[in-house]
Amino acid sequence: MCNNRYGNRGYGMRHEHFARHFGENRFFRIPVNIVKNENNYELLIFAPDRAKEDFKISIKGHELTISYELKNEPDQNRNWIRQEFRKTSFERSFMIDETVDSENIHAEYNNGILQLVLPIIPGSEKPVQEIRIS
Repeated sequence: MCNNRYGNRGYGMRHEHFARHFGENRFFRIPVNIVKNENNYELLIFAPDRAKEDFKISIKGHELTISYELKNEPDQNRNWIRQEFRKTSFERSFMIDETVDSENIHAEYNNGILQLVLPIIPGSEKPVQEIRIS
């Protein structure tokens, strides 16, 4: 999807390893899997028990940003005996390049997974270039 100053780390995609945690000065890492298929990239964001309307997906230049802002919910004020996970706001950013058809990105939220399909423009990928060692 993209080359960057760090090379092709992350299967051709630069991304922030940690997501911003709104409201506090700490970081929360939301898990993301990235798959490259023949005709597209798939981003699979693990974000269970959220409302799809609260996700925000945007592109500015070559930066794709996915965020979720937690609304004040009754679960937050419960008298927990044990709480090993919690919902929280997050933001993740990814750099995409000109091989991605940004006009036709598709997003779907099912079973706690936000799936983005980023189509690759046919013929836009450069062939593999072999470098000879001298």
